[in-house]
Amino acid sequence: MSLRTGEDDAGYAAAAAAAEMAALAATQPGYCGLESARGDDLFGITVSFWADEASAIAWRENPRHTDIREAGRGRWYARYEVIIAKATRGYRWRK
Repeated sequence: MSLRTGEDDAGYAAAAAAAEMAALAATQPGYCGLESARGDDLFGITVSFWADEASAIAWRENPRHTDIREAGRGRWYARYEVIIAKATRGYRWRK
C-alpha cells in the first residue's frame, strides 16, 4: 500500500514514474504480472508478481527502480509498505 503526498504532481507525471516502473518491471526476468489501483484520496495498492524471491530481489536492486524509489521517498509518497508473500493459487471472475 502507498499514500501519495499530493505534492509535486507535475514532477511525478513528468517522471512518468508509475507507468515507467510498470513497463520496466515487465522486462525483468521472472516478472509474472502487476495489478495496481489508486483512489482519489491518493491511497494506492500495487501488487507485483515474481517467479521467485531472487527475481523480486533483482527488481528491487534495478538501478532505475532504485532512482525512482528514492525520488518517491523524497517527493511523492507520504508512506508505503512492502509485503513479501507467496501466492499458491488464484482465480478471477468477471460479469
